[in-house]
Amino acid sequence: MSNELLQKVIDTTTVGADGGGLLKPEQSNRFIDYMFDATILTRVARTIRMRSDTTEIDKVGVGEKLMVLATEGASTGQTDRGATFTKVSLTTKKLRLDWELSSESLEDNIEGADLEDHIARLMATQAGNDIEDLAINGDTTLTSDNLYKAFDGFRKLALNGGQVVDAAGASISKATFNSALKAMPRKYKQRRNQLRFFTGSNLVQDYLYNLTTVGSTPEDIASSILRGNPAAPEGNPGGVIPFAFGIPVVEVPLIDETRTGTYSGASGQHGEVHLTFPQNFIVGIKRDVTVYREFKPKKDTIEYTLYIRVGVAVENLDSFVVVKNVKVAS
Repeated sequence: MSNELLQKVIDTTTVGADGGGLLKPEQSNRFIDYMFDATILTRVARTIRMRSDTTEIDKVGVGEKLMVLATEGASTGQTDRGATFTKVSLTTKKLRLDWELSSESLEDNIEGADLEDHIARLMATQAGNDIEDLAINGDTTLTSDNLYKAFDGFRKLALNGGQVVDAAGASISKATFNSALKAMPRKYKQRRNQLRFFTGSNLVQDYLYNLTTVGSTPEDIASSILRGNPAAPEGNPGGVIPFAFGIPVVEVPLIDETRTGTYSGASGQHGEVHLTFPQNFIVGIKRDVTVYREFKPKKDTIEYTLYIRVGVAVENLDSFVVVKNVKVAS
């Protein structure tokens, strides 16, 4: 984040003054980029910088086959075939992030006045993480968490309209990935090299544990068998761990793995494996980002409030596979 943007974030701004704390368009864009620097799924998603609260994205698709045998001097009669044009609707919801600093913390810490700048950076990162959590796990039917009720996230959208496979409590294994690939419609396998598996940290760990030990001898089976060449896992969240049948497995820690199974006799915690194209995820951010800074004399603190509007959509649910009820090893 540039010094100019940070200065705008931490400068004294009262409600209704200086444009109400509204960041300039170029500052908002840099702020949004900075928020998503530390995220995983939203960083690779298709991000739409919106000028209004709602927008529609044009989408073009084709059927299984368009070409037919041509007969000289005769019409093919296939007048109903062709590209179909549809729209993906994207609606944002207003989100808020609050934080405060006491005068003592600014005076007594080792960073001095730079602490305010440091905290502003941390809050931008936290905003990005919270937005990713909502984008994945949002569910308007939940009553336990107010943030999740903002809108339905990628998981809920995929379960309602995508290809769903029920693991019924099975542990993660090559069979899990195999079932996901089998459920993917064949027309999307033409772009197999662009597909990605996305799953949570514990399921990634279970997969690595099952693949890298044979008896008492550690061995990278994922490399030698599934991939064909040796390569160690990167080890960082968001990195490619092993491959599964030639498709990278991406660790996304914010995919919830504490869910109760929905099959008969379920026990323990469960997660999911998602298979789709990264650009299938759409995150809409209204470009207007507002940051207020206000000193509260009675509390001797500086209060900050950040407002941003966010929405998500899946471009093509037909090319989104969810393997649900994958049991996490205890």
